[in-house]
Amino acid sequence: MDAPRTPQQGLDFLASRSPSTVVLGLDRMHEALEELGHPELRLRSVQVGGTNGKGSTCAFLDSVLRAAGHTVGMYTSPHLVRVNERIQVNGLPIDDETLGTRIVEVLLKSPAAMEATYFELGTLVALEHFARQNVEVVVLEVGLGGRLDATTAARPRLTALARVGMDHMEFLGDTLQAIAKEKAAILRKGVPAVVAEQRPEALSVIETCAGWVGAPLLVEGRDFSLDGLGRYRGPEVSLDGLALGLHGGHQHHNAAVAVTCAHVLERQGVAVGAEAIRTGLQRTRWPGRLEQVSGHPPLLLDGAHNEDAVEALVAALDAVPYAGRPVHLVFGVVSDKQVEAMLRMLLPRCASATLTPLPTPRSRDPASYVELARSLCPAVDVAPSPEEALARARVRAGPDAWVLVAGSLYLVGAVKALLEATPAPG
Repeated sequence: MDAPRTPQQGLDFLASRSPSTVVLGLDRMHEALEELGHPELRLRSVQVGGTNGKGSTCAFLDSVLRAAGHTVGMYTSPHLVRVNERIQVNGLPIDDETLGTRIVEVLLKSPAAMEATYFELGTLVALEHFARQNVEVVVLEVGLGGRLDATTAARPRLTALARVGMDHMEFLGDTLQAIAKEKAAILRKGVPAVVAEQRPEALSVIETCAGWVGAPLLVEGRDFSLDGLGRYRGPEVSLDGLALGLHGGHQHHNAAVAVTCAHVLERQGVAVGAEAIRTGLQRTRWPGRLEQVSGHPPLLLDGAHNEDAVEALVAALDAVPYAGRPVHLVFGVVSDKQVEAMLRMLLPRCASATLTPLPTPRSRDPASYVELARSLCPAVDVAPSPEEALARARVRAGPDAWVLVAGSLYLVGAVKALLEATPAPG
């Protein structure tokens, strides 16, 4: 395929790459960044890894830094509805014209980028765009793993690790220790690292890796904390009465990491302050994570797609404002997930479940797990599409229950696209 010359051709070039293609390794990134003149070296970046919560952590930190008056770039994945969501400056996704233009510019300057995967090209375009926009801080979410992830080529000034769990085992290993080692490979000599509360076996690996490379660690529970009453305690500061814009008890861990990152950045010369932390946490929004959509019935969209995330989701369902309300589930999952464990946790909390295939080649056929689902929930059926599944769940729920969409960010994205195209009933 020839290098694109117009913005629309640039968008088409990116779309021709499959988002599901994973080719781990940093050689293409290093070569392309050199050809681009190393835009990453002109950026003060924070790299956030982990398994669950890294996107929410990025959203909290981005919001806090913007509340402090900084120009902030944020790069996250996957997107829910449009690829533009992945590249944001001050909370605004890049527009089509600019995205297409940046793709063209990167490909014209870098022959290596022509061979990049979807995620690698997106990362290169993000770094080039942020450098062109002269952003003050960049928040980068790791895509997969850490050691060989494209964002690891970005030379961050600060790293963070959200909670590490079992996911993407076909790439990262089939034990928590192996996965933690891949995730902890983003740690660098002399670069501070902020680490969320971890299982003991994961924390041991992270601490060992930090010792090997000489990365100073701040660990949740030992060096900082944020409890359910909004009380933050850190190495040098205490804050009370913090309120979070994201729902769920698990978000206190993600917010704690973000606040601690803000304090580390402050020591590096990035002014933040207590009021920006307070305002930023409260203003944080992160679509598809316990996202409430008003209507009759109301919807709850959550991208929980592994055991730890489903466990956090179930805990949230048993707390205010969801406790005691019937839940009617729309569920779909990709083929590499531990669907049995997910369903055993989630379905006993549900009054009904409608299973659906996902709009991706990686989708798991609901027929392969419908019998298991029926053994766990009194009312289970299979719909041919997310649109039909949502319609059935809405009818079952009536006005006084919740319709919960969970199991995959692909599913949440498909439902959000439907909601954008059609008004909610009621």
